[in-house]
Amino acid sequence: MMGLTPYLILSAILLVLGIAIVISKRNAIAMLIGVEFILNAATLNLVAFSRHGIGGLSGQTAALFVIVLAAAEAVVALAIFLNFYHTIATVDIDQGDQLKG
Repeated sequence: MMGLTPYLILSAILLVLGIAIVISKRNAIAMLIGVEFILNAATLNLVAFSRHGIGGLSGQTAALFVIVLAAAEAVVALAIFLNFYHTIATVDIDQGDQLKG
């Protein structure tokens, strides 16, 4: 059985990649992918700790909740981005200052 360290290293890599994508990208879809990376890093931590006896089964239950939350977030964000694209004809979030309302 693998130890906890490889899971934590992979989770840290996913977290850093997600934060870098969110900070550096101007494309709304790429930012959504970055947020998904961050959520996957958190889910990996929850499952890894649960697997190694830290937190019990509640870690897997919380991971399932995070997966459901990520799916709902993706649906809502894509609906917003499609409406944004329909209005502005771009997915560049810097163009959002043209919106009124």
